[in-house]
Amino acid sequence: MELAAAFGGLLAGLVVGVAALLVYQSQKAGNQIQQAQEESKRILSDTQAEAKQMVLEAKNESLKVQEEGEKNLQKRRNELENEEERLVKRRTDLDRRLDRLEQREKDINKRQSLLDKRKNEQDKQWDERKIELERIAQMTRDEAREELLTAVEEETRQDMVRRIREIETEAKLEADRRARDIIALAIQRLASEHVNEIAVSVVPLPSDDMKGRIIGRAGRNIRTFEQATGVDVIVDDTPEAVTISSFDPVRREIARRALQKLVLDGRIHPARIEKLVEDTRKEVDRIIIEEGERAAYEAGVAGLHLEIIKALGKLKFRSSYGQNMHAHAIETAHLAGMIASELGADVDIARAGGLLHDIGKALDHEIEGPHAIIGAEFCSRFGINGKVKNCIESHHHEMTQECVEALIVEAADAISGARPGARRESLDAYIRRVRMLEELANSFEGVEQSFALQAGREVRIMVRPDEIDDMTAVRLARDISRKIEENMQYPGQIKVTLIRETRAVDYAR
Repeated sequence: MELAAAFGGLLAGLVVGVAALLVYQSQKAGNQIQQAQEESKRILSDTQAEAKQMVLEAKNESLKVQEEGEKNLQKRRNELENEEERLVKRRTDLDRRLDRLEQREKDINKRQSLLDKRKNEQDKQWDERKIELERIAQMTRDEAREELLTAVEEETRQDMVRRIREIETEAKLEADRRARDIIALAIQRLASEHVNEIAVSVVPLPSDDMKGRIIGRAGRNIRTFEQATGVDVIVDDTPEAVTISSFDPVRREIARRALQKLVLDGRIHPARIEKLVEDTRKEVDRIIIEEGERAAYEAGVAGLHLEIIKALGKLKFRSSYGQNMHAHAIETAHLAGMIASELGADVDIARAGGLLHDIGKALDHEIEGPHAIIGAEFCSRFGINGKVKNCIESHHHEMTQECVEALIVEAADAISGARPGARRESLDAYIRRVRMLEELANSFEGVEQSFALQAGREVRIMVRPDEIDDMTAVRLARDISRKIEENMQYPGQIKVTLIRETRAVDYAR
């Protein structure tokens, strides 16, 4: 019983607790619902306020857009009205001009009628006067023309005699000037001693073992030498010799002298190379100035700028077809001075022009252009005489010769350089040029064989007739000519003769 009573009390307490819990939860849910309703009312209120604000802003914006559109519309209307006024005014002006043109056309037609009428009257009067003149002169029109021609012929003969006398006088003056040119040209036939020098770039070695010392470990010595001098050192199979290659003759001379000193000294390492190259460069600079001063002294040309002296000295290391340009300049100055003395020209200008005429060859590896033009421009920067400049720039006819001294310098240059034995082309260079000419021709399809003739002035090409027809032969000759122009350097021109021959062979049995 006690157990049942306890269980009943426990059950009753549990029921009461559950009931209390349910009541609490229902109250809490009611509070949450009430809070949610209040929150929703607040959000709705805020949303309505924002919506009203946005509506007001949209209305204001639309009013602004409408006002702006009305302003633009009014502006466009005003422009259209102004344009319409201008068009009306222009149309009125055009109508007025058209009326004036029509009136002018009427006036012109009226004047043309009057002119035609006057012309007819004048023609009639001219015929009447001509008849009257023939009656008074008692000769016909043909007779009057004949008499007039006779008078004109007599007067023309007198004018011809006077003109012939003037021409004879001008011819005497021209003959005197031409005589000087002919004498200068005849002097070109003069033969005199010549100075011939071959510029070499080969340095002899005591033994082939020296080549390895020049190259150095991992090539450091030869690389240092090339960087210090600006040249290429070619070590090949040539016994006991190395070759120095450079487009600048002064650099090549510095490298040659420095390498000779290194070979004699025997101590070849980067530091020693740089010191010897620097010392050799200073030595060559002194030699350049000394040679330039010697050339000016021997030629009898004074007052030259130091830069011109240096350029003259550089010609010591420059040669053309075996002829040393320094000696050629001195010789040309002497010849020009003697010719000028014989012809009564200015000896000082002729000597200066002869000495400096090839000075551009000391600069043509630094400045692009013909050596005569760049040499004249170089000398003009240092106050050279205008006639001397003309002698320099015109000795190869790039510019017009404006004085007799320019003709003399040209003749002296020809005497010094063009006489037999003065210049020559090396055998190796000649063989290379001829061989290259034949190789270029043989490189084209259809060429059977080619021959270089006349010292490389002509190339004769035989083609296979079964591969090359007549039209293709013409095109092939043109293509070979263009390839020769692109790949070879040569004076004058090279004739390309292409031969296509078809042979028919049969046998009589």
